[in-house]
Formats: sequence, structure tokens, C-alpha cells
Amino acid sequence: MSYKKARAIALHDKGCNCAQVVACVFAEDLGRDEKTVYEIMESFGFGMGTMGTCGAVSAMAAVVGMNKSDGNMETPKTKKDCYADMKVLTKKFQEKNGSVICREIKGVDTGVVLRSCQGCIEDAVEFLEEYLG
Repeated sequence: MSYKKARAIALHDKGCNCAQVVACVFAEDLGRDEKTVYEIMESFGFGMGTMGTCGAVSAMAAVVGMNKSDGNMETPKTKKDCYADMKVLTKKFQEKNGSVICREIKGVDTGVVLRSCQGCIEDAVEFLEEYLG
């Protein structure tokens, strides 16, 4: 298990949510303050509090944005690149886990759990490590 995966799982075990732990383990690499990233990602856990899009997937989107965005609010040029990268990452997550929706992954309606939170965290971290290579 990679250092980032292990750290993400350790933070999750302390009670941090899936979105926070995935984004935070990449914060320093991307020149971001970990505490700020932690605060921003808080509402994205538990599928944005509604069991919608998995927090680990939301965190992948945040990391892609932190990595790829040009930060140019006057004439933004990077959003299509971000969307394209997220399309690839989301497809990988979907293929491995059967869904990107927390409610479906947790099997709330079917009783069939597709993946544990820890597994989703590990997958998101792995895909981001490959992406940031």
C-alpha cells in the first residue's frame, strides 16, 4: 500500500470523511494548505451529505482542478482539460466499483454493497497517483 493510501486510511479511521482524506493527501504536492483543503472538502463526504456522488470521486475532481486549473478568472482556458481528465478518472472508478453514487456503492436500496468506503478511498488515491505520476 502506498504512503498516500495508508495516510488517507489513517485519517479516515480518525473520523475524517472520504472526500477530505483523498484531497488532503495531495494538498502539499499541489502547493495547497492542507487545512484549507480539509475545510473545503468537508461537505463533500457522505455523497455531499445526501449519498449522491461519492466523496472520493468528488475529491478526485478537486485534485484535478488544483492540478490543472490555470486560475485565470478573466479568460479561463483549462476547464475543458479538467472535464476531460475527470471523464477518464470517473470512468475508471465506475468500471472498478460499479457506480460513482454513494447510495449505490453502499447498497442502500439493494442490500448489495459494491465497495467499502476504505476501498473507494484507496481506489481514488491510486487513480490520482497514476494521474499525477
